[in-house]
Amino acid sequence: MDLDRAPMLRNALHTAITRPGGPAEIVVDLADLFFCDSVGLNALITARHDVQEHGKPLLLRAPQRQFLRLLDLAGADTLFTITGT
Repeated sequence: MDLDRAPMLRNALHTAITRPGGPAEIVVDLADLFFCDSVGLNALITARHDVQEHGKPLLLRAPQRQFLRLLDLAGADTLFTITGT
């Protein structure tokens, strides 16, 4: 998830979070994500802010080690609920 892909993720998450009748919780499946840079991380942090405004949980499912390391290095490891590790 980089500069080219992050806007698509950001838009999809925003739509899922804000759509009337949308899901009660937002689960981002990261099992097949093998690269994520700061732009991708920013898309997820933006989604976290959006879910808080709409009273929905945001779960990150099965992130790879690289992504967990990115969260740790960015000091964002406590911002997300991680499942299926």
